[in-house]
Order: sequence, then structure tokens, then C-alpha cells
Amino acid sequence: MEKIRVGLIGCGGRQRVHINALLQMEDVEIAALAEPIEERRISAADATGAKRIYKNHTELLDKESKDSLDALFISVEPTAHDDMELRAIEMGIPFMVEKPMTLDLDLADKIAAGIRKKNLITAVGFQDRYLDLIQMMKEEIPRHKAGGIIRGSWIGGIPGVWWWQKKSTCGGQLVEQNIHLLDGLRYLFGEPLSVYAVNATGIVEPGVDASPEYDTDDYSICLFRFKNNFTASLASGCYCKGIQPHNGLLVILNDIILDYRLRNNLIIKTKNKTVDIMRGNDQTFDLDRAFIDAVKTGDRSLVRSPYEDALKSLKVGFAANRSMETGEVIYFEEEE
Repeated sequence: MEKIRVGLIGCGGRQRVHINALLQMEDVEIAALAEPIEERRISAADATGAKRIYKNHTELLDKESKDSLDALFISVEPTAHDDMELRAIEMGIPFMVEKPMTLDLDLADKIAAGIRKKNLITAVGFQDRYLDLIQMMKEEIPRHKAGGIIRGSWIGGIPGVWWWQKKSTCGGQLVEQNIHLLDGLRYLFGEPLSVYAVNATGIVEPGVDASPEYDTDDYSICLFRFKNNFTASLASGCYCKGIQPHNGLLVILNDIILDYRLRNNLIIKTKNKTVDIMRGNDQTFDLDRAFIDAVKTGDRSLVRSPYEDALKSLKVGFAANRSMETGEVIYFEEEE
């Protein structure tokens, strides 16, 4: 069996999830990896059996080529994206990159333009598009009269990774974490027409509840307007200690309620019955499988979140941040 030769850029927590998925695929070989932290580099090499080990992505991209690698998996912190995607494009190597793909929208536009020019297969780690529960919602919603209220939330504590402590290095919770549900809204209801957002600080005490440099939002609430009389509120919060509400999306239509509990279950309520469906698949595995299959076959339709589409979710997140800063409603240009 001819194997897809994969290179890894970054070997941190999220990449380990991709490694676990790729190791289950008989048609994949993890051939090379790059990681600046020695302990992670050694651990990933032991786990994957990769023979070519590099201290950073520059070394990897200097020494590897399209002849030695068929695909790249890029999983680095939001501020670490520099030239790695542009170099992969120049080399003609398809890549999967974790969200948020960058905090630099100018750079993201250059990457998207390069992808279009090379007609390169790409994927972004919006894993929930591959979740069976989200697919059920996507199929069910059009069967009912259009219009209704959607309530979304991702509220909890502060993740342990360093970049979360400052908005300049994480983009805020909406951009860094709750972009999954934001992307889910786009996937289910199309492009938003407008967003109005507010935020708050002062609940989390820097140096007490978080690191001394903490300066990101304690919470934010966004109001999105969509076509067909759909309106969604999306709350993000990181001020809770040891407790967490039921996060996810609550879609209230005229004759059905879809209560999606984040990556766990979907409760469907109608006048006559209630059905509770548990998650039935590993969405990260299916994301990675779809990308590998797209690379093998050239069928880019297998990828549900290519870079250019994912960039729309990133730009919507930054538009919401701009609304928080200015107090203005941000309107989006309608696609023709």
C-alpha cells in the first residue's frame, strides 16, 4: 500500500490529537517532524517513528520537499505563524492547519491568494464540521420553516496555555476558542449580515485568577444577524472556576428545538417527542481522514473547511472584536 508521507510542524497538545488519529491510518506514514521544545520533539519522534527530526519548521522546510512529503500538519500557537504556510504553498505541499490560522489577517489573505494560485488542497481544524451531531442539524434545519433564535455559548475557565493570557497573543476567547461555534453558525446558517458585540473585564483578577499579564476579555456576547430571519447570540466566557454550564448551540425553530450540547449530545424536541442522541464519531479523526483522502484522490470536496472558507470565520471573529472596541454594528458585504 502506497502511504501518504506526512510532516508535522509543532508537536504540542493539539498536534498530539492529530498524531493519535494519523497513527490509526494504515495508509499514512509520519515521516518528519519539527518542534523547538526538545522534550516534545523526542516524545513525538518516539510515538510516531519519524526518522527525520528538526528543531524548527525552517529546518524542516529547508531540507524536505514535495518529493519527500505529501502533506503537512501545522499545529502551532496563534502568533507563531510566519512563513510556514507560504513556503508550503511555494513547495506545492498540501497542508492542514489548526485554528486560529494566524492573528495577522494580511498574512492570511496572502496565504489564501497563494493557495488559489497553486490550486492547493488545504484544510483547517474546524473539527465540528465533521461531527455527526452537527451534520444532523445541517440536514434537519432546512426541513422546517426558516427563521428563529439561536443561543450559543462556550463558557468556562482559563485554559493553561500561555497565549491565552493576552488578547494580543490569542485574539480573545471568541477568536481562539469559540471560533468553533462561530464557524458552526456559518456552516448551518450561511454568511452573517452583521454583528454587534460587547465585552467585559474586571471579573478575572490578573496575578490572582490568572497570570499577571492577563488582559483579555472575561466574557463577550455577540449578536449575529443572518438571512431568512435567523438571529444568533454567541457568548464566550473564561471567568468560571470549577463549574461550567451546558455549552453549545440551542436552535429554536417554529416546530422543533435542536439543543446541541458541545461535542456530547443533541436533544431534539418536537410537540410529540424528545430524542437524545449521543455523539457517535471522533470528529478530529474524520477531519484528518477527509484531508488525507483529498490528498490521495485530488477530490478537494472531501474537505469541509478549506483555508479560504475558514478565513471567513476568522474575519468574522475579528469583526466582532472590532465591534467590542468601537461599539458599532459591523455589516458584512453580501456575496453575489
